[in-house]
Amino acid sequence: MTNLTNLTNPTNLTAVNHAPHLPTRTDHIVLQGVSAFGYHGVLDFEKRDGQTFVVDVVMSLDLAPAGRSDALAHTVSYAEVAASVVERITGPPFDLIERLAEVIADDVLSHDLVDAVEVVVHKPQAPVGHPFTDVQVRLQRPNAPAVVIALGSNLGDRGEVLSEAVGQLRRLDGLVVTRVSSLVETDPVGGPEQPPYLNAVLVGRSSLPPAGLLAALHDIERDHGRTREVRWGARTLDLDLIQFGRPGSRHEVVSDDPALTLPHPRAVERAFVLVPWNDADPGATLRTSPGADGADGADGIRHVGQLVSGLDRSGVRSGPDWGAP
Repeated sequence: MTNLTNLTNPTNLTAVNHAPHLPTRTDHIVLQGVSAFGYHGVLDFEKRDGQTFVVDVVMSLDLAPAGRSDALAHTVSYAEVAASVVERITGPPFDLIERLAEVIADDVLSHDLVDAVEVVVHKPQAPVGHPFTDVQVRLQRPNAPAVVIALGSNLGDRGEVLSEAVGQLRRLDGLVVTRVSSLVETDPVGGPEQPPYLNAVLVGRSSLPPAGLLAALHDIERDHGRTREVRWGARTLDLDLIQFGRPGSRHEVVSDDPALTLPHPRAVERAFVLVPWNDADPGATLRTSPGADGADGADGIRHVGQLVSGLDRSGVRSGPDWGAP
């Protein structure tokens, strides 16, 4: 963990694109030809009849520790990766194999030891309409710290504001958006009397440093007329950086600086954050206080789903459908 205690005021920083510093690896784990039956495709008959998909995965990582120790803990289980690939192929259908490749890459990058991944999705029975041997989508993704951003709005066209904000975050250099939750409508917590909120949570990976990412979030808020005269008052747009780096990972950043406290100190008690976060990432964890109670509370790390189960959710309701995810 990194304890950041000397951050300059992040609102005075300019967000720039810092490419992640990844060591050049000559070590790879290659998982080739993982095959399963799925229902991905734009055409109706593809989702009805299904077809076989084949996936190749190349993981770049340092294998020297595993080579020296002969311990599985020092490498990535290719059996586990294969199982997650099959789960994606056989799971809920996507229109595009580009999206299937993206979510598989994101699953692989959740393994902290992986520096980068290449994913190839083959669709040998694609409805091309001409003789061919294979259709494939190939993508490469570097690893970077996982980030969690909470969004909220209770002034103006709330849904439109949040949708535009997600679009701006998708276009932000240095941020890769991987999943966005459904919308929830929530009653205000604290502050003066004000209208109900629409809230959502976005998860992704950031090559921007924490202060740079926070500065970019504040820029987007200002684009939508956000002001800060009243604490916990009504706002057109609220973007909070909840967590930077998965708890317990080499990327995790913990900061007690008042200008940027990580993880967000009140996230653990806020249903309007935890409920949509659990929707976006059901396997998410959050560092609470050291020694927190609970079956998975070692070193204060708790599963978000477990925290949600213990919350009073009376002030949180399903929101309208939106196109952001």
